[in-house]
Amino acid sequence: MLMIANTLAFVDRQALALLVQPIKNDLQVSDTAMSLLYGLSFTLFYVLVGIPVARLADRSNRRNIVAGAVFIWSLATTACGLARNFPSLFLARIAVGAGEGGLGPAAYSMLSDLFPKNRLPAAMGVYQMGIYVGGALALVLGGLIATQIPPSEDIALPVLGAVKGWHVIFLMLGVPGMLLAIPLLALPEPMRQGAAAAAPKVPLGQFFAQLRRHWMVYFGVGIGFALMILVGNATGAWIPAFLERKFGMTTAQIGASYGPLVFFCGVSGTLAGGFFASFLRGRGYALGNLQAALIGFVALIPVTIAFPLVSTASVSLALIGAMNFFAGFNFGGGLAALQEITPNRMRALVSSCYMLLVNLIGAAGGPLAIALVTDFWFKDPAQLPNAISMVCAIASPLSLVALLIGLRGYRRALAQPA
Repeated sequence: MLMIANTLAFVDRQALALLVQPIKNDLQVSDTAMSLLYGLSFTLFYVLVGIPVARLADRSNRRNIVAGAVFIWSLATTACGLARNFPSLFLARIAVGAGEGGLGPAAYSMLSDLFPKNRLPAAMGVYQMGIYVGGALALVLGGLIATQIPPSEDIALPVLGAVKGWHVIFLMLGVPGMLLAIPLLALPEPMRQGAAAAAPKVPLGQFFAQLRRHWMVYFGVGIGFALMILVGNATGAWIPAFLERKFGMTTAQIGASYGPLVFFCGVSGTLAGGFFASFLRGRGYALGNLQAALIGFVALIPVTIAFPLVSTASVSLALIGAMNFFAGFNFGGGLAALQEITPNRMRALVSSCYMLLVNLIGAAGGPLAIALVTDFWFKDPAQLPNAISMVCAIASPLSLVALLIGLRGYRRALAQPA
């Protein structure tokens, strides 16, 4: 159920990427404005609500927080389908971010109480499948709808009147999440595990002391994954526009080809990485969580730099598939490592800080970085492929350096009690 919720979160988030070009044309805005719509709008309200909601999740019913979050962001996705100008669409996207800010910290905390340490990476991998299942569904369903309702076409709807095709896609995508919120309320609230589970509330001073004590692993994993997600969000936001501009593919063609790649490669990567990290831990490799992630980080460097530069769509799509596989490979072990070294009543707050970091750097910074390079360095939308490759050539190697710092701190942290 948590994986399904995460899936819908990324359906609602990724749908905008498929519709970048028609929305840009309809609203008459630049690539930079679209990057702010994709990343910054989503992050703004998350910054405000993420930490307070995580503090609440560390001392109250996490199941109710998950159900409420799903309903709020789904309602906000529907509101995107009512937006008639850039400011109203920006505000609706802020509300989507506000809702999604409640899911991750509560879900990570619940999973950490449901699974032992050697099985947690696999469980995290299954949960993180939602990133790729959701991203693929957004592309495939959006592409299928686009074959029947072209995103730029005028559509007359009862009550709402004349809207564009892309409005209809957002209106349809919000409904499943509002329905899912009902059965989520039937989930049991897991019993909190660990020595610190009985404490009703952890003082913030104790929380900051925990961060200082294990700063290398929190910094290394946080920055490493933030930079990896910067690459993922940057490419994910612009790949549909890249395929359209460089290879002349239509929205329907992009959904039909890129969507299945995200699904099969991303899902297989998250499962393979999560279960591989669990296998390493089960065989006695104490550092197995981050050693598994290290494989994916290394593989991502050449793949992310190369895919925008190749001359054929088929080779580019194959490299994009490899990128999704190795990005997914990292999540299970990386998230399990953070939960493992963190006391129970701090897990949601640590998860929220992690998500805040990856959203500020990754979700907001990635799409914006590529747009700025395209608009102000090259000053030519046709140079989008070179802009993507340039950003990846900087961020991918830096993510590996940060993860190596985290691995060193992880070794030290495991030698001490959490």
